[in-house]
Amino acid sequence: MHTGSHYKLNQFLVWTRRNIIWLFIVAIIPTVLYAVFDFKWLAIPWQPVALVGTAAAFIAGFKNTQTYNRLWEARKIWGSIINDSRTWGLMSKDFVVNLKGSNEDLPPIHKRLIYRHFAWLTALRFQLRQPQPWENTNKSYFKKFRNHYSVPEWETELEDVMKPFLSDDDLKYVLKKKNRATQLLSLQSEDLKNLRAQNLIDAYPYVEMEAMLKEFFTHQGKAERIKKFPYPRQFASINMFFIVLFALLVPFGMLDEFAKLGDYGVWLTIPFSVVVGWVFTSLEQVGESTENPFEGGANDIPMASLSRTIEIDLREMLEETDLPKPVEAVNEILM
Repeated sequence: MHTGSHYKLNQFLVWTRRNIIWLFIVAIIPTVLYAVFDFKWLAIPWQPVALVGTAAAFIAGFKNTQTYNRLWEARKIWGSIINDSRTWGLMSKDFVVNLKGSNEDLPPIHKRLIYRHFAWLTALRFQLRQPQPWENTNKSYFKKFRNHYSVPEWETELEDVMKPFLSDDDLKYVLKKKNRATQLLSLQSEDLKNLRAQNLIDAYPYVEMEAMLKEFFTHQGKAERIKKFPYPRQFASINMFFIVLFALLVPFGMLDEFAKLGDYGVWLTIPFSVVVGWVFTSLEQVGESTENPFEGGANDIPMASLSRTIEIDLREMLEETDLPKPVEAVNEILM
């Protein structure tokens, strides 16, 4: 997530530099043929080009709206995770009580339930960062911009991050599973069942805590739906085809128009074709970089930062003082 007021123009130009290069090549070839070699027949009326541009603008706007909706839904999911995590911290402390004896032995239980929740957050964000075939991690602009920030889930090992939060037995058990986040919630439910059998949780609080685990499953399922179901490829493909077609046609449609300005007016076709094409290809690239909010891009949901915020809040509930520092943005990119 970008934390500045906006991307700087030089950053955006570097990010889209490959588009600028090929747009320049596409513009210069017909212009040189028209002006130097007198291939006047290359010029086409502007009207059909404008019609293609209208269709490209429509489909680009549609795509960007839908990809933004995917991003915003992902942010709402993690907003709900934050709220319910704080509720889980309160429940773990206040619902697990010994009504018939001393409460001195309860703090380790509270800590176990809350720390296992930290492990669930960790497992979930690691799973959501796993690359998918349709994501943009292999694109040149993605790789180039990765030099500006770091992705914690790609630079650390899941086992090392979860180790402080789990017992050795729980850690070994979870690491053997494919869906670690699901199994951690299963362990939470089993723990609650045992605490209920020991009369450390009353009936109604037990039902409420199990209901909260159900909410965590719901949040996880919603996030996995976005992760594992891409923006429909047919819409992504037609958007790209229309914009590329329009960018190819623009210089041909501008030749006669700029030739009317005088002997050298036709050469203005090159810069103006690049500018017009850049606007459309940039819209396509922005939409493309937004459609997968968990892929590790600069515009992703900052899951590591949100998880750290939850960890700090819940550890303070446990009256801990040795708290981790909030995750800081690197070059205005927060992950």
